[in-house]
Amino acid sequence: QVQLVQSGGGLVQPGASLRLTCAASGGTFNSIAMGWFRQPPGKEREFVAAIGRSGFITAYADSVKGRFTVSRDNAKSTLLLQMNSLKPEDTAAYYCAADPDRTFDVSRDYSEYDYWGGGAQVTVSS
Repeated sequence: QVQLVQSGGGLVQPGASLRLTCAASGGTFNSIAMGWFRQPPGKEREFVAAIGRSGFITAYADSVKGRFTVSRDNAKSTLLLQMNSLKPEDTAAYYCAADPDRTFDVSRDYSEYDYWGGGAQVTVSS
């Protein structure tokens, strides 16, 4: 059983930066692929970024590529999402998720993830 506790988020102006943190416990973090998803108001949950167990493999949604960076600190069992050049369309509830069954790659499909954080609201508005 993996527990994920998120922190970060908030209200920022367009062009600003934010960092989301996801602290994991209850599992062997360095053996778990991790992902970030978001759910904009009134829309379906969508893939944002994912990172493999060792951190060498990453994947991004086209909408955030070049602006967001996913990383992990396996020594601290922590997943990070650095978000730069934020846009109003980035406004959403952001969720971290764990995919403990994935070995060599990462998934963009939220149904593949077994454990979820509680979410953090990110609002980008002037």
